[in-house]
Amino acid sequence: MTTSSSARLTKTVKQQYMELPQGHKVQAMYIWIDGTGEALRCKTRTLDSEPKTIEDLPEWYCYGSGTFQSEGSNNDMYLIPTAMFRDPFRKDPNKLILCEVLKYNRKPAETNFRQTCKKIMDMVENHHPWFGMEQEYTIFGIDGHPFGWPSNGFPGPQGAYSCSVGADKAYGRDIVEAHYRACLYAGVKLCGTNAEVMPAQWEFQVGPCEGISMGDHLWIARFILHRVCEDFGVMVSFDPKPITGNWNGAGCHTNFSTKDMREEGGLRHIEEAIEKLSKRHHYHIRVYDPKGGRDNARRLTGNHETSNINEFSAGVANRGASIRIPRSVDRDKRGYFEDRRPSANCDPYAVIEALIRTCLLNEEGEGPIEYK
Repeated sequence: MTTSSSARLTKTVKQQYMELPQGHKVQAMYIWIDGTGEALRCKTRTLDSEPKTIEDLPEWYCYGSGTFQSEGSNNDMYLIPTAMFRDPFRKDPNKLILCEVLKYNRKPAETNFRQTCKKIMDMVENHHPWFGMEQEYTIFGIDGHPFGWPSNGFPGPQGAYSCSVGADKAYGRDIVEAHYRACLYAGVKLCGTNAEVMPAQWEFQVGPCEGISMGDHLWIARFILHRVCEDFGVMVSFDPKPITGNWNGAGCHTNFSTKDMREEGGLRHIEEAIEKLSKRHHYHIRVYDPKGGRDNARRLTGNHETSNINEFSAGVANRGASIRIPRSVDRDKRGYFEDRRPSANCDPYAVIEALIRTCLLNEEGEGPIEYK
């Protein structure tokens, strides 16, 4: 895909308008997950004053047939504000508003997994579940070519790029730095970033977040990344295997712990949770990417630091296992474990809900996934 020269705007021209005073008005950008379960949509409305809490924000609506969420009649979908962040693009007092999507009958849209996830988190709040998610992604040019790669051919083989430095190894650091600072300004709990194994592939980490806030913060971090890439004239991909061949895929490794796991002797609780996960492997595989496992099948091959999608495994410091126990956790006999199976394009609400259902609510079997 390419764009015409008329589509290339000069960002410096825009800046003179962004410096204009906005009176006492506030721009609130409403953000939601569309019917694909992967893409984000947004639109802005003007508020008369700065909202201090979610309760200060009005409900809104979106045109469902334009976002793959409805067709024909009754295609207005409700946007229900659920989390609020500072806007790093328009700056204070403007806001980013993450919304749930409800259908005309006030029931959750098919890709709204937040509502049931919140109910599950409320059931186990006394366990104080903490999550951290490691979001891998790949930067592409508008032409669909990996950013920084030779126009005809491939860069050197993997090995020189992970946590790299240098213009010949780290492709796109300006984007990464801009995203990092924008997230911190917004109030996103972004706790780190690094270059990944494949060139033009990076990772940021969000957490620790307790309960439902994990999904809220990761989705907003993804939105901010899309917007930063838009400003730089590039694209971000969360495809689990963006380049076929001898290149690493992209995951969203999920770290999980409970109060019991973090306290003295917590390793026993970690091992009990892993035993429960071993009996529900295929259930989790179906939850861990939006296409019920088909996307992850391209990534979880047992190669390139992944486990085999058809087998459950666990081990200490083993990046080729389904579940990794960090070496420090094995040493201290308490802490957390890392589920390495979720794909880069997973819905974090679905992932953390599945972990709670299996590890704390003791659900069994490999039955159908029912969120509604």
